Amino acid sequence: MQKKITSAIAAAAIAGAAQASDGISDGVVRIGVLTDMSGAYSGNVGPGSVLATKLAIEEFGGKVLGKPVEMLSADHLNKTDVAAGRAREWMDREKVDVVTELGNSAVALAVMNIAREKGRMTMVTGAGATRITGEDCSPNNVQWVYDTYALAKVGTLPLVEAGAKKWFFVTADYAFGHSLENDGMRFVKEGGGTVAGSARYPFPGNDFASFLLSAQSSKADAVAFASAGADLQNEIKQAREFGLAPKQKLVAMLMSITDVHGVGLEAGQGMTFAETFYWDMDKESRDFAQRFFKASGKMPTALQAGQYSAVLNYLRAVEKSGSDNVDVVMKTLRSMPIHDAFARNAHLREDGKLIHDTYVVEVKAPKDSKADWDYYKIVKTVPGEQAFMPLSESQCKLVKP
Repeated sequence: MQKKITSAIAAAAIAGAAQASDGISDGVVRIGVLTDMSGAYSGNVGPGSVLATKLAIEEFGGKVLGKPVEMLSADHLNKTDVAAGRAREWMDREKVDVVTELGNSAVALAVMNIAREKGRMTMVTGAGATRITGEDCSPNNVQWVYDTYALAKVGTLPLVEAGAKKWFFVTADYAFGHSLENDGMRFVKEGGGTVAGSARYPFPGNDFASFLLSAQSSKADAVAFASAGADLQNEIKQAREFGLAPKQKLVAMLMSITDVHGVGLEAGQGMTFAETFYWDMDKESRDFAQRFFKASGKMPTALQAGQYSAVLNYLRAVEKSGSDNVDVVMKTLRSMPIHDAFARNAHLREDGKLIHDTYVVEVKAPKDSKADWDYYKIVKTVPGEQAFMPLSESQCKLVKP
């Protein structure tokens, strides 16, 4: 008799837990887009990532499981304290279910910890430090678009193999820049190259003269910029002015289509780098890009397309699972096929990293560009399993030995 009572209590407890995790909490799905709206990365993410989120929500008709989907957005100013304060406010007062974008690795790491503490979810689409799904991984977080390991591997090895054996790095002095530099140096050396040196500048930067002169005097075959956004554009322009190219190969460790647009094809031509999306790949990418362009007058960056993809698949997971409970959504995302305008041959791994195809692209010369935003030639498609860090190397505690 005692066993029957105990079993009944246990069954009731399980049923109660299942019911608690079922459905939409508060009757609303709230998505917070915390991004750089005004700083160095605003062209890569910022207003475009807010727009991409709106497009994903519109694709669902503004509702999921019959409940409204609401979006909040804010500028983190590339400051961890600002980001942490806003994230806490959103989760405590606004009942935000998922905080996303988080372009800036230091910001992403801070907000991930808060979300885990409060039982909420984060979807990192704009930050690339390997720590995000490495030693600082969280069961409540995904890293959707890229990381510095994949950018460095796909972006440097082909150049080393082609003869650029000696490298110099100009690096943004914070978590993302350090991660990109470290991964870049690793793959240069693994490919048989050497590192002549590096120079770290305070982020954000404007005058790169002393750092570029150090790179020039190193006589390196390749000068790699471990930075992004407005900093990267200024570095490329100033490097051309100082005459580093064509004697030295200029290498962008993270470059977007808006960066190419910003520096122009004359300055950017011939640069090769790793990309995760190009608007003119196929019909799916073009259809999404045209919706984005109609609303913004610009083609989407890979990070903005990735933001659309992350939000779209979050809503798909909520719909499929019938719940916005973090554990349920994460489990569903890992079991779902992931395919959309951004993601190809994709799946979500146990460490929270989305594994998907990555591309080696080359910036076209002005004479080869047939229209506005016709900037890239896709040189090679690298399957995700080859581009991203294997689980055997992962320091994520969620990964089974």
